[in-house]
Amino acid sequence: MRTKLHTVAAAGAAVVVLASCSSGDGGGDSTASGGLTGEGSGESCTIEGEVPIGAVLSLTGAAASYGESQQRGLELAAAELAEQDGVTYDLTIEDDQTDPRQAITLFDQFVSDDASLIIGPTLSNAAVQADPIAQDAGVPVLGISNTAAGVTEIGDYIFRDSLTEQAVIPQTIALATEQFGLEDVVVMYSNDDAFTESGYEAFTAALEEEGVNVSETITFSKSDTDFRALLTQAQESDPDALVVSGLIEAAVPLVTQARELGIDVPIIGGNGFNNPQLMADAGEAAEGVVVGAAWNSSSDSPENQAFLEAYEAEYGAQPDQFAAQAYTGLKLVDQAVRANCSAERDDIQEALGQIEDLPTVLGEFSIDENRDADHPAVVQVVQDGEFAVLE
Repeated sequence: MRTKLHTVAAAGAAVVVLASCSSGDGGGDSTASGGLTGEGSGESCTIEGEVPIGAVLSLTGAAASYGESQQRGLELAAAELAEQDGVTYDLTIEDDQTDPRQAITLFDQFVSDDASLIIGPTLSNAAVQADPIAQDAGVPVLGISNTAAGVTEIGDYIFRDSLTEQAVIPQTIALATEQFGLEDVVVMYSNDDAFTESGYEAFTAALEEEGVNVSETITFSKSDTDFRALLTQAQESDPDALVVSGLIEAAVPLVTQARELGIDVPIIGGNGFNNPQLMADAGEAAEGVVVGAAWNSSSDSPENQAFLEAYEAEYGAQPDQFAAQAYTGLKLVDQAVRANCSAERDDIQEALGQIEDLPTVLGEFSIDENRDADHPAVVQVVQDGEFAVLE
């Protein structure tokens, strides 16, 4: 058995990770068009060629904090898969610099390089622009953090293991309404990003469903860092809560400045708030922030406990939702490859669509008829500098 793990500097701050496993010498050149159909199935599956997997992550730029977590999750999963016999993975991770144009370039590259599957990109607005390239070429894509509505509608080769905002936010608003007696709120969102716009739409629909009045809607840019004027405007409405759809780069200053201005009502955030950076950078101001999540960090399932232990041992830190979804993503790919004992693109696409009730770090996991993730969600609240389940 052999394992390779190394980093190569390249254009666009690219990172190349090779995680390989085989019995004997194995290996050899691999393309999506040949040498990737093996014998057996499941744990007994043996494929002679290396299975090329591409990943497009935001390792620099505005979404770098998410991309870094995803890279760690993928590398951890790759290292674990390298300990299993029968299938060898060649995982290449590239940086899209949080730029959809770079994501498009990288998707073109992976399609041309005969990748069996592409993981990513990190943000939904990049996915909306890059995924059609893979769809047109018949290359399956597994999104590991794309939560905006409509992403999988791009085509039948587009999948995701990340719960949509439409799946998580209604549960978040329902529980928050019950817990805090919400009657009137102010909604704030970044209106120049597909992900945060989708979150806003999910929030407004959920608030209407719960009979909560939105007294004011305030927009901002994802590049904004000074929210004092907007927060003062929101404060004048005397809301029961602030409901915010924004990326972590906006979440930290917004939460901090809200508390500095004396706004002490609950702040309910979208998926962009799901990052330990919120607590690390906002400190005490983050206490009480409510966030819906696709991963229950306190789950005592064997899969989750093993993941937590391995992640902390490797990185000396606790994982976040983005690491958990990335880790699960590569494990799902392995499940799909071994199901048909084939890394041909069409075979992976077929097998991904058949995943049902699989025990994972995220819980019992299925891919539904729309190629979206189906598994339990959780509502969290920041307590003592950590996410805890809101009950």
